[in-house]
Amino acid sequence: MGVVIIDGSTVRDFVGDEALFNKSVEERFSALDLNGDGVLSRYELRKAFETFRLLEAHFGVDVVTPPDQLTQLYDSIFDKFDCDHSGTVDLDEFRSEMKKIMLAIADGLGSCPIQMALDDDDDGQNFLKKAADLEASKTTPSTSTS
Repeated sequence: MGVVIIDGSTVRDFVGDEALFNKSVEERFSALDLNGDGVLSRYELRKAFETFRLLEAHFGVDVVTPPDQLTQLYDSIFDKFDCDHSGTVDLDEFRSEMKKIMLAIADGLGSCPIQMALDDDDDGQNFLKKAADLEASKTTPSTSTS
């Protein structure tokens, strides 16, 4: 588990680094595309969000959410990602929604730094960790051999 300190500008800089952000989104999309067909199904996106455990814990205490409410929530999330209503989420749709989510996080953080504990077991897939790493790379003096 690693600890990072980020604020809204950290997240905005990550999203603003188009090459890094797009590479990160593409890697995450590929990891979520379980059957490798180049699009995310409702099932694949739901599996991804289930791993976040957004609704299953409240201050560290597990809570039970009725299955029909969970299905309704995950369906509404999928519908938000599926901008063209094709029944699948392609890379462009995924990138667009992830950008919106990350910028909303940046707006929510504002200029107040927060300390976050991030799991190291995410195979480099955590966008907030990548944002913090980008920030750290800007402040870490590079060693040059001249």
